[in-house]
Amino acid sequence: MRIIFLLYHGFSESSGISKKILCQIKALRELGHRVNVCTYDMNKNRHRVRMMDEEIIEDYGTGKWAAVRKRISYDGIYRYAVAQEVNMIYVRSFHNANPFTVRLFYRLQKAGIKIAMEIPTYPYDSEYKGFPFFTRCGLQIDRLFRKTLAKRVNGIVTFSDEKTIFGQRTVRISNGVDFDTVPLRKTINNNSSPTLHLIGVAEVHYWHGYDRLIHGLGEYYRQYHDKEIYFHIVGGVWKSEMYHSQHAPGFHELITHYHIKKQVIFHGQKMGKELDELFDLADFAIGSLARHRSHIDKIKTLKNREYAARGIPFIYSETDEDFDRMPYILKAPADESAIDITKIIRFCSTLDIPPKQIRNSIYHLSWKNQMEKVIKEL
Repeated sequence: MRIIFLLYHGFSESSGISKKILCQIKALRELGHRVNVCTYDMNKNRHRVRMMDEEIIEDYGTGKWAAVRKRISYDGIYRYAVAQEVNMIYVRSFHNANPFTVRLFYRLQKAGIKIAMEIPTYPYDSEYKGFPFFTRCGLQIDRLFRKTLAKRVNGIVTFSDEKTIFGQRTVRISNGVDFDTVPLRKTINNNSSPTLHLIGVAEVHYWHGYDRLIHGLGEYYRQYHDKEIYFHIVGGVWKSEMYHSQHAPGFHELITHYHIKKQVIFHGQKMGKELDELFDLADFAIGSLARHRSHIDKIKTLKNREYAARGIPFIYSETDEDFDRMPYILKAPADESAIDITKIIRFCSTLDIPPKQIRNSIYHLSWKNQMEKVIKEL
């Protein structure tokens, strides 16, 4: 089958989203399909361009008019898909339903091309709290046209349990893992050690709820304690999460209040060997602790699967049917309470599951298996 994987942005070496997309593309190719990747970016001449692999299919030029054109002109995608006799478009939603994307999907369907649209998180409106005005205006346009756009696809790929989204049937899959790119951690740490290292890897937003963990860490250090706990935050942190916001106390505020500056370590973006070394140091991982803030209960996050593939036990607060009954999982309540650090310590002290066994428990969640479900459904 000839497939176009359509993105409305480019790739970033440090982005977890980019890594996920590349794994999805790899999986489709391993399934025997010919996949072209359509991206949008700026070239070395600062022209805004839409690319099909390395080929420019639309050059929007420079300046303000070019910035407008890239949001309204998708003719290059249509021409390429028809000329190359493409069978299917797999598009990652950018929350950009509008008359122009509706027109593109209508023309593609009329040409006999099937469309699968992935909505990474649903519902997503609450994720726009605190975003700039212009970004929120884009969401309002999306609200006006997303049901119409949904009519122009053959299925919506979701990581939730929703049977329909915006009136369209869903293809329900899990976020997957490319086991070739996620190494198993090498260290099995000693449960009797006087220190416990926690790790959270994310582009941190309010729905990650790391403030709940920091709050719990502060309360832990207010009492008698016999273990030193360190929380390693790996990845970018939005400024709104560092300081007090409408969602929750900021990290800086909590760290200062509890005098735990040495216990919370911000590493920034880490990749490759540096990231592997931090996972080898860690005893326990931190998933999302506040998906309820964005009104999401059931979700199958990429991070949970990456932690399991690494072979590290972890905590989260949402409902994830792939993990809820696993013995290496600690569930947190989906509320605003501080995370009980002593509960994490007790859990880790009694857990005796080797990393390889944790990893083996999710081999059915490979990206190849998940993308095959999409192909079969459509």
